[in-house]
Amino acid sequence: MRPARALIDLQALRHNYQLAREVSGARALAVIKADAYGHGAVRCAQALEAEADGFAVACIEEALELRAAGIRAPVLLLEGFFEADELSLIVEHDFWCVVHSLWQLEAIEKAALNKPITVWLKLDSGMHRVGLHPADYQAGYQRLLASGKVSKIVLMSHFARADELHSSSAAEQVAVFEAARQGLSAQVSLRNSPAVLGWPQVPSDWVRPGIMLYGATPFEEANSVAARLQPVMTLESKVISVRELPAGEPVGYGARFITQKPMRIGVVAMGYADGYPRHAPTGTPVLVAGQRSQLLGRVSMDMLCVDLTDVPQAGLGSTVELWGKNILASDVAMAAGTIPYQIFCNLRRVPLLYSGS
Repeated sequence: MRPARALIDLQALRHNYQLAREVSGARALAVIKADAYGHGAVRCAQALEAEADGFAVACIEEALELRAAGIRAPVLLLEGFFEADELSLIVEHDFWCVVHSLWQLEAIEKAALNKPITVWLKLDSGMHRVGLHPADYQAGYQRLLASGKVSKIVLMSHFARADELHSSSAAEQVAVFEAARQGLSAQVSLRNSPAVLGWPQVPSDWVRPGIMLYGATPFEEANSVAARLQPVMTLESKVISVRELPAGEPVGYGARFITQKPMRIGVVAMGYADGYPRHAPTGTPVLVAGQRSQLLGRVSMDMLCVDLTDVPQAGLGSTVELWGKNILASDVAMAAGTIPYQIFCNLRRVPLLYSGS
């Protein structure tokens, strides 16, 4: 059996959720969209359900998967509904729903609902993806109340640059949000993972931890709270071949790496078809037989090469950690010119093995 696998530590997941609640002092929706960022949405929801205030997913398909697995906790649809006929399913399964566009508001007004729903009314405070314009926000709130179709409204927005700890953007968005919600009596939700970790002054009755749940920092600089996160996923495989090469020999496709001295090269059963980033360069950290080493040459579809020259204990069958508790996913992502969100979400083909449940 091919040795590539992802080990998922559910106890670390619970630790990170508890940290989000601890440092925010707020209720927390665990964001498990995109199959829990590649970690397995159902198993992650099952591991958190006893203590989570609820979950957040991107769309109704993801929410229905949770209900089918027996998850009864609140589930928020972060993109709301895409067609008005989804409202009957929202009512049937008691989903919470983001409203970010006037057409969604109008669909709720026109719908014949068996019971009122919980709405999270989203403001475009400056990111300019989705959300009501500030000029429409007060009227939108009042229209939802007047419709008789809504039992509760939470006011929300989303930060564009909260992962930039020295940017004024988050404060500017808060100011827009506060002006738009003036006089409205409702709970608010502003803080995503970077705001939970780095912007304690931002008001939020509800927080929405996503990437921090999985133990990866959203920042490119050190942060004392992010340092308390525990990595949830360990992506590992084994050395399947060893080569002894003299100086001047190319390694891998395109001869992107050429040995400068006699070297010992390990071939690992892991590649971009598994979700390991193809653009990770020579020098990207790996852990081989418990010792830190580096990637060599270009990542191929099913294999990659690592340096065993200074790891004498490593050989055929040695375990290689590609990211996890020793090699941080954020460091791999930075080396590859991407973000941990993407490398987690790109994971595929490798089996997920769970512990700590």
